[in-house]
Amino acid sequence: MTTYIVVADAARARIFTRDGLKLTEQDSLVHAEGRMHEGDLITDGRGDMHESTATSSGGEEVALHHHAELFAKQVAERLYRARVDNKMANLILVAPPQFLGLIRDKLDAVTSKLILHTLSKDLSKAALETIQNAVRELR
Repeated sequence: MTTYIVVADAARARIFTRDGLKLTEQDSLVHAEGRMHEGDLITDGRGDMHESTATSSGGEEVALHHHAELFAKQVAERLYRARVDNKMANLILVAPPQFLGLIRDKLDAVTSKLILHTLSKDLSKAALETIQNAVRELR
């Protein structure tokens, strides 16, 4: 079994495994809604605001948070599957603070216990070398 390193934001999660100091990207999950502008998330196909959100000043923020939660759940389910398939022994999470909290909240208790470290940083679009340097000391 191996250490999984998840580098994520609300739109993309990159899943790496570590062998010694070398990282290998195993999977990438994409959540298109995480890349949309807030207004696009709460309009209908014609671009009209939905009545339920048009009167809510926080409607855009609520929609963004909802989609971030959905994606965090998807990432957590992927990690759960790795754990129950005996592929993951340890876990390191790297994400911006708010999304890091969402992922942690969505993990089941047993998978949560596998977390060795968390890093509150957005490296989701970073080069492999940058990610390797950021997690090198996290063991």
